[in-house]
Amino acid sequence: MEVTKKAYNDYVKKVTPANNMWLDVAKAFLTGGIICTAGQGLTNLFLANGLEKDAASGWTLLCLIAASILLTGLNIYPKIVKHGGAGALVPITGFANSVAAPAIEFQAEGQVFGIGVKIFTIAGPVILYGTLASWALGLVYWIGGMVGMV
Repeated sequence: MEVTKKAYNDYVKKVTPANNMWLDVAKAFLTGGIICTAGQGLTNLFLANGLEKDAASGWTLLCLIAASILLTGLNIYPKIVKHGGAGALVPITGFANSVAAPAIEFQAEGQVFGIGVKIFTIAGPVILYGTLASWALGLVYWIGGMVGMV
């Protein structure tokens, strides 16, 4: 039994890719920075063309989400994610990718049992727990207002 554990551990070390943590952090930082810089550039462009701040922000989000979905459909965004890691997954573009990717992958199974069932497999938990957390914090805020803390 002990020989098998050692052989297994040796095998795991052999097949597990070595990661350079600092390089991965730098790639994530640069990838996320490029996405966020593009978003700020879009916002500045919209503001320069006369939109109010809220409208410019909305159009920026729309453009970033559309670009993410388009790049996912063209199989480019997964390559960006592979290179940039969390830097590509954390901004709103990553969330759009997490909704679009299952829809594209399971479209062959049909509208209902393919896309309808699988579209939120990745994003569903984020939506669920985000909604639950906002509800719980709203309840705390409401109770705080009733007792005079807020």
